[in-house]
Amino acid sequence: MDKLSPARRSQNMAAIKSKDMKPEMLVRRLVHGLGYRYRLHQKDLPGKPDLVFRPRKKVIFVHGCFWHQHCNPKCLDGRKPKSNSNYWGPKLDRNVQRDKSRRKQLTKMGWNVLVVWECETVKLDRLHKRIVDFLDCD
Repeated sequence: MDKLSPARRSQNMAAIKSKDMKPEMLVRRLVHGLGYRYRLHQKDLPGKPDLVFRPRKKVIFVHGCFWHQHCNPKCLDGRKPKSNSNYWGPKLDRNVQRDKSRRKQLTKMGWNVLVVWECETVKLDRLHKRIVDFLDCD
């Protein structure tokens, strides 16, 4: 059972943005601070990646653990809701399938893809190493 009224739930859902969220902004600041330059949300690429490094042919997606269903058992935000599962199950499954399809398309086009999960933005030292390793390797 949902703890919020339908009106309040609708208000919460309407406030959720698709870009410039806190995890994405953390990654952007980190990458910029490391000296890398990038483009944002390139519409000509499948899935409109969050950060695009054209000369390197690399992209970074910053995924919210809930919306993109992070399957790490340590990540509690990646769990499916127990209430209204007839709605949430298919909706979240479509997101996961769409993500997989977009990554596959980008790979076929010769792009390297890195997915950064929302929960990974907590430990910036690990994230720093992961991003540098990804961007500096050929």
